[in-house]
Amino acid sequence: MRRTPIVLALVGVLALTGCSSSGGEGAQSAAPGSAAAPAASGGSFAVITHGGAGDAFWDVVKNGAEAAGKQYGVKVTYQGDGDPAKQSQLIDQAVSEKVDGIVVSMANPDALKESIGKAVAARIPVVTINSGADSSKAFGAITHVGQSEDVAGRGAGEQLKAAGVTKLLCVVHEAGNVGLDQRCKGAEQTLGGTVERLQVDVANLADVTSKVTAKLQSDKQVNGVLALNPAVAVAARDAIRDSGAQAKLATFDLSGDVVAAIKDGEILFAVDQQQYLQGYLPITFLTLYKDNLNTVGGGLPVNTGPGFVTKDNAEQVAKLAEAGTR
Repeated sequence: MRRTPIVLALVGVLALTGCSSSGGEGAQSAAPGSAAAPAASGGSFAVITHGGAGDAFWDVVKNGAEAAGKQYGVKVTYQGDGDPAKQSQLIDQAVSEKVDGIVVSMANPDALKESIGKAVAARIPVVTINSGADSSKAFGAITHVGQSEDVAGRGAGEQLKAAGVTKLLCVVHEAGNVGLDQRCKGAEQTLGGTVERLQVDVANLADVTSKVTAKLQSDKQVNGVLALNPAVAVAARDAIRDSGAQAKLATFDLSGDVVAAIKDGEILFAVDQQQYLQGYLPITFLTLYKDNLNTVGGGLPVNTGPGFVTKDNAEQVAKLAEAGTR
């Protein structure tokens, strides 16, 4: 497989995300007397997240990271664990293996601070993704890739308000996850009504359905449900059916089931943070850093969202979800 220059590949990615609309033919030839773009020289990168294999969201992140690894000819190892202590151990292991870079999601930043500090002290560049943007720079990461959870939450609240929701149930599936709390707070800021949190366990979806059903039956004023995870969204959809409630449902993040439910009118919309880019872009950035000492973002996060998947564009997104890139 012919190795593609990294800079040209990055231009292609940015074109897909709306930063460029031009084709790549003109970019493939350098101007006379100019230096060629640096080619990838191999390397080893560890991706360590708080979501494991089999999770619809994190599988797409993994697909993005592995696709970038293949494109640049670098080794990518993906490991996920929802236990912050185990996640820290995985970071320590990557440091001991002297990898060329680490990608890490920080759902619980304080629990990972020491291990990330060890990586930075060992001069291993770190890119944080998904959660923990507020701590990324302070911890020494070279950039953060993800969406602003506050902005995304406010966007969700605006759309739910427009749909007539006045009392919202925000279903939190991971205790201590700062990003989930930011989503609920953002929705609360723009809804203009009441937002109540319901704590559930994503590992027990039957219990999620049961708890949401019970809440809808006991409080008839709840006319909106906001899930923060696609699997929880499907469980909440079943709860709305079981309870006979007329509550409107929205969610964060995508899965094939969520896209199908949007097409069928069972879910109003999904907030899409384009998690494929949260796997793909960090490997791109770390490879650029390794080969050319490039940094991206200027100290600010690189945003991958939010976007919104509605009934209007669900058909197009469904095809991409089937391919494992959305």
